[in-house]
Amino acid sequence: MYNINKRKLLKETDTSSFIHHNANFGMVKKIWPHLKNKYAITSLAFIVWMLFFDRNDLISQFSYRSELHKLLADKEYYLSEIERNKKDMHELMSDMEHMEKFARERYLMKKDDEEIFLILPEKKDEATAYEE
Repeated sequence: MYNINKRKLLKETDTSSFIHHNANFGMVKKIWPHLKNKYAITSLAFIVWMLFFDRNDLISQFSYRSELHKLLADKEYYLSEIERNKKDMHELMSDMEHMEKFARERYLMKKDDEEIFLILPEKKDEATAYEE
């Protein structure tokens, strides 16, 4: 009687531990017949091919999308620069004082009787930066 109870107990613990350790086995049992279907295999192979091996795979799509966002940001920047330059051009063409100021500041133009002195801030090079 002791042996019979021990066997039952041993049998119950073996199956419960098997089921406990292999909880996903039931899900595999449910999916396995569907995976034997040739259409499922073909669909799965197609999805894997499109995600990883195709010319337009998933990684390429992410890189194309990030490049698109970068190009759109560049477009916005250049459009704002065009607008700013159009405004500057209109100011320069409408007023001679603005044109003279622009030429003096940007192109260092001067009148015949003038001298121009440029005062540039000193740049510290590495040798002088360590000495201080």
